[in-house]
Amino acid sequence: MSETRGYAAQNATAPLAPFQFPRREPGAHDVHIHILYCGVCHSDIHQVRNEWGHSMYPMVPGHEIVGQVTKVGGQVRKFKAGDIAGVGCMVDSCRVCPSCKEDLEQHCQEHVSFTYNGTEQDRKTPTFGGYSSDIVVDERFALKVPPGLALERVAPLLCAGITTYSPLKRWQAGPGRRVAVLGLGGLGHMAVKLAAAMGSEVAVLSGSKSKEADAKRLGAHEFVLTSRDKALAKLAGRFDLIIDTVCAPHDVNAGLGLLKVEGALVLVGASPKPLELNAFALIGGRKSLAGSLIGGIAETQEMLDFCAGHNTPSDVEVIAMKDINGAYERMIRGDVRYRFVIDLKTL
Repeated sequence: MSETRGYAAQNATAPLAPFQFPRREPGAHDVHIHILYCGVCHSDIHQVRNEWGHSMYPMVPGHEIVGQVTKVGGQVRKFKAGDIAGVGCMVDSCRVCPSCKEDLEQHCQEHVSFTYNGTEQDRKTPTFGGYSSDIVVDERFALKVPPGLALERVAPLLCAGITTYSPLKRWQAGPGRRVAVLGLGGLGHMAVKLAAAMGSEVAVLSGSKSKEADAKRLGAHEFVLTSRDKALAKLAGRFDLIIDTVCAPHDVNAGLGLLKVEGALVLVGASPKPLELNAFALIGGRKSLAGSLIGGIAETQEMLDFCAGHNTPSDVEVIAMKDINGAYERMIRGDVRYRFVIDLKTL
């Protein structure tokens, strides 16, 4: 065991504060990563504050991790010391269930080990995330970071990137397809970049007029101010796909009304309260309301390679570790363009 420095929440109302905890020594298949940057996801706030329930304390958040490999186990073949590696939302799974065999480890039917607020495969040892100096992970759950992108702008791709890439790919975003992105925040800004890079016609639906210029800069072809009277009525039946990134209670029925026949609205933002659904919003037009949870390891690597090839990193504001509590409050107010990233050398 080695002692690791980090920041943790001790309960649902306590601010994040310095915390020390042990990391295991690298085993035969493990890589030890010195963390350089860690993105700050809105789900960190939900879990730190127990808004989804089932939070475990002390909690060291962070699942958008980029760092340098410092040690490798004797049987590691994927990495060597000095390589740049990433760790996303998972650090292990059972590896043998049908989902794992189909590269859908995030849907492991036995036990997925999330990067924090979870347990290792023994279902006892708690997992601690990337608001910390280092992490040890099996090489199968570490990602190779392609060269050419600023590392602080890569970190959020490990969650925001794959969370939006996966449904865009599954629902066939590309030339000839009209895609709307509901909400322009950490997830939404990546959905816009990726959908545009895939060749879709992209619209941003936002309640904030101040984000119009950013939407166009990020690749959107159209910006719709949803708070404007009858703005949505003019878009009825227009879109093949809507990526819904909103993480607060909102009206999904209005979004379903914007879909073409057989269109799909995919939830990637997670409201802490249930959303109401009018069955006729689905029945009329044979529409689909779906959800999507990150992506498997292979798909996450594919996303990183795509982003490097199409120059679509995240837009970030780098912060010091000591500023994390203030950053949470700014995120709640929507005061970030578009992802906070912690520089871990400030730890």
